[in-house]
Amino acid sequence: MKIFTTPAEVSAFSRQCRREGNRIALVPTMGCLHDGHFSLIDIAKKHADVVIVSIFVNPTQFGPNEDLAKYPRTFEADCRGCEAHGAAAIFAPAPESMYHPDSSVWVVEEALANHLCGLSRPVHFRGVCTVVAKLFNIALPDVAVFGQKDAQQALIIRRMVRDLNYGIEIITAPLIRDSDNVALSSRNKYLSAEERISARSLSRAILALEECPLEEIAARVEAGKKEIIAAGGKIDYFEIVDTDTLEPPTAETREILAAAAVYYGSTRLIDNTIVRFK
Repeated sequence: MKIFTTPAEVSAFSRQCRREGNRIALVPTMGCLHDGHFSLIDIAKKHADVVIVSIFVNPTQFGPNEDLAKYPRTFEADCRGCEAHGAAAIFAPAPESMYHPDSSVWVVEEALANHLCGLSRPVHFRGVCTVVAKLFNIALPDVAVFGQKDAQQALIIRRMVRDLNYGIEIITAPLIRDSDNVALSSRNKYLSAEERISARSLSRAILALEECPLEEIAARVEAGKKEIIAAGGKIDYFEIVDTDTLEPPTAETREILAAAAVYYGSTRLIDNTIVRFK
C-alpha cells in the first residue's frame, strides 16, 4: 500500500492506474478509522480495481468553536486498517498542501445545506463541498463512497456531482452500528462511560422509527425527544424531512429521513434512518 502526502503524487498515481485500464474508487475520510469506514473500503473494492483512501482532518469544515484541535488522529492504526482491507493507497496531506494561504474559492450548495446540520454549523458544508471537489480533482476517481450516517452530506455531494457534471458514481453505504446500537463515529471516543450509556437513547429513538406507519411518526419523534432529554442529551435537532429535498414531508412524499443531532456532554453525535411508505 502506498502513502502519498501531496496532490501531485496522488494525481500521478491515478493517471498511471487509468493508463493501465483500472477503475478507481475514492473513500474520503478524516481518519480515526473504525469499522464503519472499513465497510466503505470493502464496498469500494466491489466497484473498482484500485481504492484510494483520503485521511485529512479538513480545517475548513470546522467552525471557530468546534473540535478541530482535539479531533482524534490515529494515523498508524488507520494505515494498518486500510492495508488489511485492501486499499491501494492513502492520501494524507497537510492542510498547507490542500489550501493556499490566500485561498479564496469555495464550492457552496445553497439549498440542501440550509437544513439540519447546516443550521447550527453554517460553514460546515461549504468546507465539505470544497474539500471533496478538490479530492475529486486530485484523485480522479470513477466512483466515490460515502456513509449513510452522514446522510445530509451524502445528499449534498450527490447534488454537487450532478450540478457540476463530475461524472463520478456516488455510492452511499449503509450506516454501521456498534453492539449497543450506537452509530459508529470517530467522535464516540470523546464519550465518558456514562455518556456512552446515555447515547443509546439517540439510537433507540431513531430505530423506533423504522417501519413506523406514517400516522405514528410525529408521536414517536416526540417520545424519542423526551427519552433523549431524560437521558441527559441536549437536542440540536430531531426532524423528519423528505429524503430528496430535506424539506418537511408533503402529500407526495414516499420516503422520509428521520435525522437527529444530540449533545452528550460536549460531544455532538448524529444518527438517522430512512422510512419508506407504500
